[in-house]
Amino acid sequence: MNRRGFTLIELLIVVVIIGILAAIAIPKFGATKERAYIGTMKSDLRNLATAEEAYFYDNNTYYGGAVPAAALAYNPSRDVAIVLSDVSNVGWAATATHPGTLVTCALFYGTAAAPPPAVLEGEVACN
Repeated sequence: MNRRGFTLIELLIVVVIIGILAAIAIPKFGATKERAYIGTMKSDLRNLATAEEAYFYDNNTYYGGAVPAAALAYNPSRDVAIVLSDVSNVGWAATATHPGTLVTCALFYGTAAAPPPAVLEGEVACN
């Protein structure tokens, strides 16, 4: 008989190869998502710094309420939680978290106490 097609062994080998490729690709995809979340948090903190400076020039003090708010012309990205701390008329500090990662990012300006992991004024740091 002259049959055309693939044998069971050939199909099994193809399925195994696809499984190996998937096992390699899935962890890489997870790491890429985490880097994207961290990038979003860093960007949100930089945008918050711009909004805080704009608020300062209008009100001669930094904004210290909840984020987002109508008083502050700033909205964080979806799922990013921004918490302001140690806010005064001479400085402020903020931390950003995202439920997709255990990493926390922080930023501070002026005389505000540096929230971990921030160590340099005006520089966003993540742990």
